[in-house]
Amino acid sequence: LMAVEIKIPSPGESITEVEIGNWLKADGDYVEMDEPLCEIETDKATLPLPAETSGILKIVLQTGETAQVGDVLCTIEPSDAPAAVPTPKSVSMQPAPTPAPQPATAPAPQPESYAARHPSPAANKLMAEQGVAATAVSGTGPGGRITKQDVVEQSTPPAPAPEVPLLPPASVPEVSAPQAPPAVPVVSGARQVRRERMSRLRRKLSERLVAVKNETAMLTTFNEVDMQAIFNLRSAYKDHFEKKHGVRLGFMSFFVKACCEALLEFPAVNAQIAGEEMVLHGYVDMGIAVSAPKGLMVPVVRNAETLSLAQIESEIRRLAKRARDNVITPDEMNGGTFSITNGGVFGSMLSTPILNPPQSAILGMHNIVERPVAVNGAVVIRPIMYLALSYDHRIIDGRQSVSFLVRVKEYLETPARLVLGV
Repeated sequence: LMAVEIKIPSPGESITEVEIGNWLKADGDYVEMDEPLCEIETDKATLPLPAETSGILKIVLQTGETAQVGDVLCTIEPSDAPAAVPTPKSVSMQPAPTPAPQPATAPAPQPESYAARHPSPAANKLMAEQGVAATAVSGTGPGGRITKQDVVEQSTPPAPAPEVPLLPPASVPEVSAPQAPPAVPVVSGARQVRRERMSRLRRKLSERLVAVKNETAMLTTFNEVDMQAIFNLRSAYKDHFEKKHGVRLGFMSFFVKACCEALLEFPAVNAQIAGEEMVLHGYVDMGIAVSAPKGLMVPVVRNAETLSLAQIESEIRRLAKRARDNVITPDEMNGGTFSITNGGVFGSMLSTPILNPPQSAILGMHNIVERPVAVNGAVVIRPIMYLALSYDHRIIDGRQSVSFLVRVKEYLETPARLVLGV
């Protein structure tokens, strides 16, 4: 059977180039049909590529290489699963004994000549004058005899250090004692450093975030919302809601619904800049920021203004699961008109969310904390959340941004208005 070529599929519309991510299988491994082989990284998502048949894998493109849609990623030679080879019990696995090496025969010592280590008459006289013993000098003459030159070279005493005249006591400068170098602190514990390849998604995200800071007039306005009414509504109906719709009633559906109503009232917050034109949308494609293993992703809930609370909750959970499982497609993240990010799930009290281009505004949710507030002249404890709206001042005026956030606050504090549509 001929090897099957596995080609890079198109991850989405307008995407022609991808980067090879981590290989989940090694070259030469046996793979099953539909088993994930590797990850394909694009500017917007990381997608697994499954095997189209069972067989032996031959890798063509390595991790980190850039390829075009349609290029051959690998080949699979169809074959059956290899059978496990049992280890025979009757065969001894002990290695064969290695014969001990035979000691080498040492050469017979040669008899030392009479002249060895005996000084010549001239050398003997010089050694007597300098008080040098014959054992302190090795001979280089015939038969090992010590010559006068051997005595001169091997027994010359070192030259004495020059005497330094002492200065009078009054003129001796005071010299401070040298300071000891500071002790180097002893660091205990491991000091490991690990390097990882930055994914294409992370690199593209970095470029987009820097571009937003450089190309937009971004600023943030804040407000706070009393969540007590939503708390009461959820406590009263969450069990009935889940039983009827099969999905838990969370906070996100209330925020999406409130933003949709406010966006239709303030269309500039739902608009975008395209060259010298302002693009206004009569619908809301709501982006929901999701923290996925490969980085931040923003899947889009299409026509969120037409959905009920149950439909919004169901769609958010579906998209978030696909993002965390790394199976979400770029088409599911394209075309958002407004975004919501919830840093409160990680404990954030307050933040300034950054825009998701080409969108012009983003709402930041935060954690809910019981705080003392004044209600009808009395101090009460209420669950309070801080809201932050970051927006592009080139297209959204301060009056529009503040009015939009106030309207979101009003809808959340009186959720009956969302249900009744007033």
